[in-house]
Amino acid sequence: MARSKPSTANPSADAAAMLRRVGFALLFFAIPVAALFARRAVVIVAPVAVVLLLLAVFLDGGSRSPVQKLLAVIFSPAGLAGCVLLFWAALSLLWTPFAAEASERLLNIVAMAFIALAGYLAIPDRMRSANLYILPVGVGMAALMSMVALFREGSAVGQDGQSLDRGMILLVLLLWPAMTWLHSRGRNLEALLLAVIVALGSLFTTDALALQALSVGAVAFVVTALVPVAGARLTALLMGGLLLLAPALPFLLHPLAFELLGPHSNLVSSLGVWRHVILDEPQRLITGHGLETALRGRIFNLLPAAAPSSLLFEIWYELGLVGAVAGATLLYSAAVASGGERPVLGPGIMAAFATAFALGCLGVGTAQIWWLTALIVVVLIFVAIERGQFRTTRPKAILRPVH
Repeated sequence: MARSKPSTANPSADAAAMLRRVGFALLFFAIPVAALFARRAVVIVAPVAVVLLLLAVFLDGGSRSPVQKLLAVIFSPAGLAGCVLLFWAALSLLWTPFAAEASERLLNIVAMAFIALAGYLAIPDRMRSANLYILPVGVGMAALMSMVALFREGSAVGQDGQSLDRGMILLVLLLWPAMTWLHSRGRNLEALLLAVIVALGSLFTTDALALQALSVGAVAFVVTALVPVAGARLTALLMGGLLLLAPALPFLLHPLAFELLGPHSNLVSSLGVWRHVILDEPQRLITGHGLETALRGRIFNLLPAAAPSSLLFEIWYELGLVGAVAGATLLYSAAVASGGERPVLGPGIMAAFATAFALGCLGVGTAQIWWLTALIVVVLIFVAIERGQFRTTRPKAILRPVH
């Protein structure tokens, strides 16, 4: 009588696989779709997804050498620059006029940093392709739904359109990892179709911010695709250089904007305010005014309402030279090192960097928690894509003669 084979089922591994699948479905599918109709969807869904991925790791030990990975991130040039930026932001609580609000903002930033590190460690060393293919499906469906919502009355979009605009901003960020994954698998036609759908969705929104940032990202994508090493370094240098030399911009651009747009232009007013802020308190270029002062200063009339809503202005106004140098170092180091050993991912990564930086410069609320969470989601997705690149070509079968 033949004996039945012993069961090899592993309940822990099965449960971990299910939790991991749900976690990635939340990151890749639920976030882009839900962000169109719920203002804080990304803030709620992303931590839940990370928790599910962490539970999967505890069940099957899917992450190897977590301590070494963590130390490698922290002691990298970008990691050290980020630590300096956080330390200086914490130190600025001593001179900010809004200590309570700034402390809450700093705690939120630190919490987001821990979520990012936890998510990075929770992503398995080898990603299944089936999980990653959820991403372009989610991005494409969200873009189609955004166009339907724009032309249909009574949609779930708020009356001010902010949910849809915020959702489209998230979509133009998620487009690049989705395209990168499809391109890495040789599905270039599908990647192009996805880009067209998202571009059309951003074109029909009331705010041109998403389309403008998408255009900047497209330029970075093309340049990096043509000259990978030079394109990556050029993108990194432009981002870091603009942030580092930002105080010179109002003096260089104000006369030109005045001649081209006239004295009543919003851009002219913003540049004028920025120039007066520098001339009135030049010593503040070193220390800054402290965390949370750019936003709260407008509310309490410490800063003119026409002041620029831009990353370039806010980081200098709040954290001064030290914060700007740390931020520029962080941007440059992260962008240069992000290509790694996978050149096929380089154009998409540089496009995502350029798009996010353009959004920050053009006025997206970089201090808001949803924006920080959105950036973390994009980073985690790129990490997952990089870990899904093992064995991108099938091994060739070798026929050997039988003796």
